[in-house]
Amino acid sequence: MIERTPDSQTESPARATPRGGARTMSTGYPQAQGLYDPRNEHDSCGVGFVVDLKGRRSHKLVRDGLTALLNLDHRGACGYEANTGDGAGVLTQIPHEFLSERCKALGIDLPGPGQYGVGMFFASPNPVRQGKAIAAFEKILREERLALLGWRTLETDNSTLGESAKTVEPTVMQCFLGSRFGEDTDAFERKLFVVRKRFETFNEDTVNDKKFFYFSSLSCRTVVYKGMLTPAQVPAYYGADLGDPRFTSAFCMFHSRFSTNTFPSWELAHPYRMISHNGEINTLRGNINWMRAR
Repeated sequence: MIERTPDSQTESPARATPRGGARTMSTGYPQAQGLYDPRNEHDSCGVGFVVDLKGRRSHKLVRDGLTALLNLDHRGACGYEANTGDGAGVLTQIPHEFLSERCKALGIDLPGPGQYGVGMFFASPNPVRQGKAIAAFEKILREERLALLGWRTLETDNSTLGESAKTVEPTVMQCFLGSRFGEDTDAFERKLFVVRKRFETFNEDTVNDKKFFYFSSLSCRTVVYKGMLTPAQVPAYYGADLGDPRFTSAFCMFHSRFSTNTFPSWELAHPYRMISHNGEINTLRGNINWMRAR
C-alpha cells in the first residue's frame, strides 16, 4: 500500500498537461524540451507532525494537528466531486481517559494504559458479512490467546461526504483486546501484528467485499482516524471522538493524500499505522539511484 508519485516517465499521467510539445505515449506529458523535463512532473501529499517535546498530552495538541491538516488542504486532492477526497487522517496516541469513559458506558472495563490494544476497524455495512468477519476475528484472538474486551461502533457524521465516498463507506468500529504480556508492550505489539496479518489473510481468502474489512490500526500505543475524506471532513466525520476535550495526545501525525497511481479508497487513506510519507518511497528513479550508489 505504498503510494507512488509519477516521478518517472513510466508512471501515471498528470492531472493537468503543460502546454507545448508532443506528448509521450507512456505518460501523456510533453517530451523534454528547453528547461522542461517531464521527470519533474509530480504532486506530493500534504504531511506533517506536531508533538509536545516533553510528552505532555493535551486536547489542544490534537486540535493543532487538525488545524494544520486543514491548512494542507491544497496539498490533497479530490475527484470530480469537490466533497469526495483522496483521503486524509490523523495518527495519535491512544486517548486512554476518553476511551475509558466511553467504554464504561458500554459495559467495557478497560485496564491501564498499555495493558490493552485498540483496533480501528473498517467493517462491511452488511450485517451478515460483518458478523462473519467479526466471528472470524474473534476466533483468531482465541487461538492467539488474547482476550476480547468488547466492541464499540463509532458515531460518525457523513453529512459532508460526497456520494462516491458514501457508496463505499464502511461501518467504523473499535475493538479492545486485553494483554497477557504484563508491562512488555513490545511483545504485545508483535502479537497484535500477528493477529492483524492473520485476519488479513483470512479476509483475502474468504470475503468477497474485502474493501470493507480493514484495520486502520491495531496497537496498544496508537490509533488512526482516517477515511476517504478531505482534510475538513476529518474533524467533522469523527467529531464525536476527535472533538471531545478528553481526547488527548502528546503527538499528532496528519496527512492529506494526493493519489497519483491508485484510485482513492477508505483503506488507502493516509497516515499508515506507523508513518506518513510523501509518496516517493518506492519510485522507479529512487530505486535506480540507490542501485547506482550501491
